[in-house]
Amino acid sequence: MSTQDQFEVVSEMVQPEILDLGPSGVQAAITTVEDTTGIFDDYRMQFRPVPGWSGETFAPWGADNRLPYHIRNLVGSDEVTAQNKFFNVLTCYGAGLTLCDMEHKPTRNADARHFERRNALRTYFLEQATDMKHFFFSVCVIILSADGRRINRLVHKDACYCRLQRATRAGKIRHVYYANWNYPGQPPQSVERIPLLDERDPIGDLMVRMGREPGSDGRTLERTRQRKFAMMLRFPTVGCQYYPVPYYAAMFRGGSYYEKRLISAQKIAKIKNHASVKYQIEVERNYWTKILSEERITDPLKQRERLKKEREKIRDFVAGVHNSGKAWITGYYVDPNGHEVRDIRVVNIEGSKEGGDYADDINVAANTLCYADNTHPNLVGAVPGKSQTNNSGSDKRELFTMKQALEKSFHHLLLRPIELVCEYNGWDDVVPEVPLILLTTLDKKTDAKQTTL
Repeated sequence: MSTQDQFEVVSEMVQPEILDLGPSGVQAAITTVEDTTGIFDDYRMQFRPVPGWSGETFAPWGADNRLPYHIRNLVGSDEVTAQNKFFNVLTCYGAGLTLCDMEHKPTRNADARHFERRNALRTYFLEQATDMKHFFFSVCVIILSADGRRINRLVHKDACYCRLQRATRAGKIRHVYYANWNYPGQPPQSVERIPLLDERDPIGDLMVRMGREPGSDGRTLERTRQRKFAMMLRFPTVGCQYYPVPYYAAMFRGGSYYEKRLISAQKIAKIKNHASVKYQIEVERNYWTKILSEERITDPLKQRERLKKEREKIRDFVAGVHNSGKAWITGYYVDPNGHEVRDIRVVNIEGSKEGGDYADDINVAANTLCYADNTHPNLVGAVPGKSQTNNSGSDKRELFTMKQALEKSFHHLLLRPIELVCEYNGWDDVVPEVPLILLTTLDKKTDAKQTTL
């Protein structure tokens, strides 16, 4: 059975389903909610060959090389995490990238202003900030003129599609591979191989390669005909080898995200059906494919019949009178990180009010997600309601100013490629800056002194 066939069959099972337990009107909701507590767990690095580049290997991003896509889907599946990321991107962008002179005024350097317009630097900066806030990692490509004397282009490369070459014994990563790794079996011609500048000293590395500074041998000569180079930006994290583990990963590892999704699924089931939902049946996402694999069922029609039979088995256990007081044995184990993994779990969620009995729980879960993303819930409105808007306008303004001030470290990192362009092209009077967005009061129209990051 192909991967696509498995996906089509299992996709029918991941949608919420209501099981009628009989004439009493009592129902059970069966949903598949992924346990995310282990997606960032350490794994043994298995370097993979690069399609189309014989003898070269790359470091996979996650055990299945699809971790960034998985993170993207998880973040987009919850309204709180999605808006937290959006808010963090906007605050990191600030008032936008600006090329200034030494007096912090917009530059009058005609060459620099032409470069800014032709490369859409503000769009480039927004793209880089998006990757940095999602993955703490971003990549850009620098394209030089044919004679190598100046940098003509600065292009963003989506981090989801970037993979790093296996480091040398000296710890240096020499190339970045750009391709759509979301699907297995990359065609060799689809993998772009880009030389990577030294992460610690990219401008010095570029100068030596282009013969504008002497190398370790003391000679000044052009050492490559390459005119396209990648520059990698990684926010420092503890134990980072190839790809950083974002600090907000704690909301997945700690279970707050998983808890929030479970509560949302329960509320939807109760409100949507306007009935007393007594049980929620949680099914591990790989349970359905495991059944088909163990019984070696490959025919699509037989697969659907087998899964239908399994659903009926679950319904019979929950609603069958003859099963009263009996036990149901399913797969269960504790992984090396202490996380409990169950094939099927039946949870009693009987309550009198349709969905309202989870209000406090979902408020706590939403606030925890905001805390993990370093975003105050009053700024993004994660928990609406009068009881949550107890901050005054001045308090909110100070919270926003503090949030922007904390973006300084990200700005210093994201501005490195622009600084490299300015130095290589000889724009000694040009400095890239990201001004703060200032919020004024309604009475005095004053705020703190304007600063730049």
